[in-house]
Amino acid sequence: MPTTLTAHGTATDRPAHRDPNVLRWLGAYAASMAGDGVYYVALSWAAVQAGSPAQAGLVMSVSALPRAVLMLGGGVIADRFGPRRVVIGSDAVRCAAVLAVAALLFLTGPGLWPLAALALVFGIVDAVFIPAVGALPARITGKGQLARVQGMRGLAYRFAVIFGAPLGGLAVAFGGATAAFGIAGLLIAVSVPLLISVRVRELPPGDTAVVGTTTAWRDLAVGLRYVRRHRVLAPLMLAIALGDLGFAGPLNVGLTLLADQRGWGASGMGWVLAGFGVGAGTASTVLTVRGRLPHAGQVAGWSLIAGSVAIGALAYVPSVLAAVGIALLIGLLAGLSGVMCGALLQTQSDPAYLGRVTAVSSLASLGFAPLSMPLSAAAIGAWGTGPVFVVSAVVCGLGGVIALCVRDLRRAELPD
Repeated sequence: MPTTLTAHGTATDRPAHRDPNVLRWLGAYAASMAGDGVYYVALSWAAVQAGSPAQAGLVMSVSALPRAVLMLGGGVIADRFGPRRVVIGSDAVRCAAVLAVAALLFLTGPGLWPLAALALVFGIVDAVFIPAVGALPARITGKGQLARVQGMRGLAYRFAVIFGAPLGGLAVAFGGATAAFGIAGLLIAVSVPLLISVRVRELPPGDTAVVGTTTAWRDLAVGLRYVRRHRVLAPLMLAIALGDLGFAGPLNVGLTLLADQRGWGASGMGWVLAGFGVGAGTASTVLTVRGRLPHAGQVAGWSLIAGSVAIGALAYVPSVLAAVGIALLIGLLAGLSGVMCGALLQTQSDPAYLGRVTAVSSLASLGFAPLSMPLSAAAIGAWGTGPVFVVSAVVCGLGGVIALCVRDLRRAELPD
């Protein structure tokens, strides 16, 4: 049966969606992600106001390098010091940095250097925040509830995206970047007391010995070896990386260029993105309500393959309405494969390694996949949208092929 924690960190039966401890964590995560949404709108607007488009683009990309370079080390930190403590510290630093820049902009006006410094801080902090966020669910609920928590987390993220970006736009419109940064800082600040109130269970003595008794480099090597030798996690990481690599280019840069070529305009592109968001949210809702789906490895693999076919088809639809329908299907399939892969990652990993496991998975998604976006744009300029979408779809589909061909991953199940 589902489990939660007592005051002493032992397990008792309670579904995750009725567990106040899990709901406090979920509220903190939603507030932090909504703050992120407002922050990115404020940063892009302030950067455009302070410099040229090229300079603004450089500011927006500053956070990517430290996040990618330091991500694996962030996983070690999450496992060494505990994910709850790391998430609290990360949100506190992000809140302080955003509010400091808001105050600076209020006193002196926009400038590129403070904005670049803020982006750099966010990139560094994200490198430890992301692995810690991934490792925390296993410490606040039982293994049988981790799939449902993954669905709940997906819903919270969708809510944050829907709420955060428009709020940032309104804040910029009525109060400028200063007001938007202030609101972003306050939203992130809401997460800190909620996280402090979250109770976590301690790892069994044999698990806590995995980190902290040797050097950080040794801990990292042990974590990478753990992933490489794991019969489910190793192919799962490759499937996730290929899926994200094939997905990132078409659904980011490619969709913008496709909308421009088809004459759909910004509003048409917005409807297509909305269709994708509805589909992805539906997938998260299914896992939240059901708690688990049988044949998890097969569902993840077939969803990746079917989603890749839909990605390839998107480049050839003639109308906005048809594109919205295809995008809804892509969102549903990509969301389903994403939540199933995330749930398998959570349930197959030893909790003592989850920070490092999440770091490896996030490095593939957030470090390597974005590299495909400028390559996709250049390739579309040379060969057109159709061939590039099809090649990206093939790369994405390879992730599903791996999931179905590797026996242990194909037979992987989520716990009851």
